Amino acid sequence: MFVIFTRLADWLTYTLFSLPAGSKLADAVHFFIEDVTKIYALLLAMIYLIALARASLNVERVRDFLAGRARGVGYLLASGFGAITPFCSCSSIPVFLGFTSAGIPVGITMAFLMTSPLINEVAVLLLLSLLGWKFTLLYVVVGMGVGILAGLFLDAIKAERWLLSFAAQALAEARQRSGQPQASEPEVLTLQQRHQFAKDETIDIFSRVWKWVIIGVGLGAALHGFVPAGWLEDHLGNGQWWSVPAAVLLGIPLYSNATGVIPVMESLITKGLPVGTTLAFCMSTVAASFPEFILLKQVMQWRLLAILFALLLFAFTLVGWIFNAFTPFL
Repeated sequence: MFVIFTRLADWLTYTLFSLPAGSKLADAVHFFIEDVTKIYALLLAMIYLIALARASLNVERVRDFLAGRARGVGYLLASGFGAITPFCSCSSIPVFLGFTSAGIPVGITMAFLMTSPLINEVAVLLLLSLLGWKFTLLYVVVGMGVGILAGLFLDAIKAERWLLSFAAQALAEARQRSGQPQASEPEVLTLQQRHQFAKDETIDIFSRVWKWVIIGVGLGAALHGFVPAGWLEDHLGNGQWWSVPAAVLLGIPLYSNATGVIPVMESLITKGLPVGTTLAFCMSTVAASFPEFILLKQVMQWRLLAILFALLLFAFTLVGWIFNAFTPFL
């Protein structure tokens, strides 16, 4: 499906704009066009489909399902669901609002949102063929562990107080409903009513975030096109302790999904970059990118966004150090 966006970017970049293939400017423009069109299409589809599901969903049942279990089980379920659900950063806002509208704690929501872009079935299969089952299993465990521990921490510091007003209101209203007796049968909406709800939600959310997609992808495109090939291997390939946090910081301005970053991992490892450093760089690219945080800023205050950002950087750095230390034994 995504080949459509690649071909559109090819036509605009090389035919309409007549930019020479292989040039830095052409690479940046191609990256920008392909990713913006792809994210817009995915964003519109995800907002609409999730809103359509929310219109039909008995959110009280979802909340009660999680509330009836130990909080730790909720984190585990959310992280596990995120690991098998192919969401990416472009779906962060509709998913976040869907969870808060069901009264699900912020920590459990973030456990899902942090795990989902890091792990998916395609990435697991590719890693299995590239590095073997031990590394792949460790990758899955670490990815889920990052989501669970981050969720625990965010709930411990009561991170919900730093949501923007409309998201906090959705969470409060859902909790308020939990104290009210439920109707014996949930209200059944017609297909037209569900479509209208999803359409209104799509217009409302997209109108707030479209410009931030352009800004975020634009920053990533500039670095994608103008960072010299081989720079990472040349400067971070000796395995010094500081190379892992440096790789994490370098990955932040770039954007990719878990599947798209696998060829990058293969290339970096093949050229001699340590496995832990490579993994830290790629995790940062997937889950701590500018588009991800620019979109999440639409539902979070700056303080919560900064805490989440610092938490991710620490987690990825720690993961990189651990993998570099244990790679000889895998």
